[in-house]
Amino acid sequence: MDLEVTSGTIATLLEEATRADPLECCGVLLGEGSRIGQALPAANVHPDPARHFEIDPAVLIAAHRAARAGGPQVLGYYHSHPNGRAGPSDEDFAMAERAGRFWAIIANGAVLWWRDGANGFERLSSRVVDG
Repeated sequence: MDLEVTSGTIATLLEEATRADPLECCGVLLGEGSRIGQALPAANVHPDPARHFEIDPAVLIAAHRAARAGGPQVLGYYHSHPNGRAGPSDEDFAMAERAGRFWAIIANGAVLWWRDGANGFERLSSRVVDG
């Protein structure tokens, strides 16, 4: 599957990871189908944000409410790995819904894309589009 991601989304992800370093940033990915059009930053409310992330529940609830009201759909989540590991961690595997959500992991100045499924994470290719 080729994922389409807007250039603005990529810029937001990289900016958020840089801003949060050495802590993990996190947030929600919004869009339609296999096109991610926006990254919605959220506070990392995990007690140990240097090694883990937990998206502020208020941001998640607001994103789902907006989607139900006709706004962009919640397609997935993002977070950074300040330790430089570009792939999903053991905790990421444990947290995944296994519902086909997209995950962006930002590490070493790059964004890598994954999809959580019944058998774990699948690496995705992506194409940056204007927006």
